[in-house]
Amino acid sequence: MPTDKNINKEIGSHAIVKTRRRRTQADSRENILAAAEAILTSRGPLELKLTEVAAEAGVAPATVLHHFNAIDGVQAALMERMVANLAARVIAITEAAPANQPPGQETEIALFDAFEDQGAARLAAWMVMTGQALGLTEVKRAIDSVVDLLLTRMPNPPAREIVEDLALTSVAIALGAGLFGQPLSILLGRPPNSVRHRSLAALAALNAEALG
Repeated sequence: MPTDKNINKEIGSHAIVKTRRRRTQADSRENILAAAEAILTSRGPLELKLTEVAAEAGVAPATVLHHFNAIDGVQAALMERMVANLAARVIAITEAAPANQPPGQETEIALFDAFEDQGAARLAAWMVMTGQALGLTEVKRAIDSVVDLLLTRMPNPPAREIVEDLALTSVAIALGAGLFGQPLSILLGRPPNSVRHRSLAALAALNAEALG
């Protein structure tokens, strides 16, 4: 009859040792950026600090520094990530729309949602105020990709500069609405989304006039 000692030895010899799967470099960066975005949307850009991001991501501050060198690098990478995701969403909406039609209001709504609900406007403003405006270069790449797609879908496309101007105007208005829209609306005794609704109506009229 086996003794307890032998049973324990037998169990030990067949025990499964669980090892923690190590994240790849890309997975580790994505984990940190997701944590930074969670802080941005819930607490604002002022809380995007090294220790806060590391704690939210469940890693040591040294890990954040290893991937991004400084908290400024996290902020710039987060802005690029959010803008790239927004551009992908706008492109998907545009591609799903009927061919040979100018962009609909759904595209503008996606833009306003990103700058209002996801905190991108606050992060962009914070980066400009802290001298990190060069980190916004992803915005230009995103605008270029959207403009390229729109021009290929129009049967009689206008000059590229016209579409670029419309895109730039849309981004600028959405940034302003994301930063000041609700406070201004409330200050003037209007419903919180008044600036958003009026801005969308103004952009719709501008697009109709420019694109026909």
